[in-house]
Amino acid sequence: MTKQVQDAYIVAATRTPVGKAPRGVFRNTRPDDLLAHVIRAVMAQAPGVDPHRIGDVIVGCAMPEAEQGMNVARIGLLLAGLPDTVPGVIINRFCSSGLQAVAQAADRIRLGEADLMIAAGTESMSMVPMMGHKVAMNPGIFDNEHIGIAYGMGITAENVAKQWKVSREAQDAFAAQSHDRALAAIKTGEFKDEITPFQLDDHYPDLATRGIKTDSRLIDTDEGPRAGSTPEVLGKLKTVFRNGQFGGSVTAGNSSQTSDGAAAVLLASEQAIKEYGLTPLARFVGYSVAGVRPDIMGIGPKEAIPKALKQTGIKQDQLDWIELNEAFAAQALAVIGDLGLDPTKVNPLGGAIALGHPLGATGAVRTATLVHGLRRRKQKYGMVTMCIGTGMGAAGIFEAV
Repeated sequence: MTKQVQDAYIVAATRTPVGKAPRGVFRNTRPDDLLAHVIRAVMAQAPGVDPHRIGDVIVGCAMPEAEQGMNVARIGLLLAGLPDTVPGVIINRFCSSGLQAVAQAADRIRLGEADLMIAAGTESMSMVPMMGHKVAMNPGIFDNEHIGIAYGMGITAENVAKQWKVSREAQDAFAAQSHDRALAAIKTGEFKDEITPFQLDDHYPDLATRGIKTDSRLIDTDEGPRAGSTPEVLGKLKTVFRNGQFGGSVTAGNSSQTSDGAAAVLLASEQAIKEYGLTPLARFVGYSVAGVRPDIMGIGPKEAIPKALKQTGIKQDQLDWIELNEAFAAQALAVIGDLGLDPTKVNPLGGAIALGHPLGATGAVRTATLVHGLRRRKQKYGMVTMCIGTGMGAAGIFEAV
């Protein structure tokens, strides 16, 4: 018997502020604690919902080991106080893990297998560095670099910059704009609806009393945006991955920041919305992934975006807001230029160059930004999209309701 597809709606969405890694505000905060924080917060945004009805908690994490290993989804939901009956699973599609979690949770509802789902993402790049603590790539990469993640991310950005003719000046200008937009958004309170402040308690030895001193503060603002990040200032930074004398143009200033953070969204069926009197923020419309050559992985959204649009029957010019993850200015500009995206609709509040990129959490973080932003600005369709290591792209489409 074929089940009729039903709609899935986001009824709550929140995130932590994003901290810098490895020496930022969350450097000593565990990723499972960040995850538990947003799970508690997203449930609090839907009072009256019976937590026993949550079908699953799907959590994205790009480097699921150490403090964010051992099925951090299940650990995080238990830390958050959800009932033992609620299951949890961790998934990994690198930088799109958080968005993949949203898509898979929505699919469970659309297929009629659940009425309530939590999708989330968490990542501590302070505690678990890029590629993890033990890098053990398949030896096959020495015969064929395309087999694994043999290409450093920075080199792939340099390859994209060269192939799509993205200049150093254009990259630095784009990066400066990201900071300017993010700082303006913070100043006008654009992120307040989506951020649940995190109470940070740091403990220090007090030698005078031989006791422990506690320093408590409320973290409510993203740590990454930097005032004074002008094209001129960014233009003075040295290239990191390829010497500028040999055509290098990618720097720390026009690349995404390593970050710590978490986000969660609560999805519901129409039946659950009626049963609990919930107010939907957005309808999940569709999601697609696509593969590209690993050596130009940053161009992934160029393939995923048209695929998602075709699948959903939505035209590109119908998109009012596009959250394009700024892994690197080079790849973001290449995607914008190749697809003819409207730059005014792309990352209106800044992107990962300013706001940070907590890997597996980013898709869920940017989903929270998008669904709240669409409603606030009374816009209709929005997209979250990003490139993915080893050569992929992902794109998810949402409709404000």
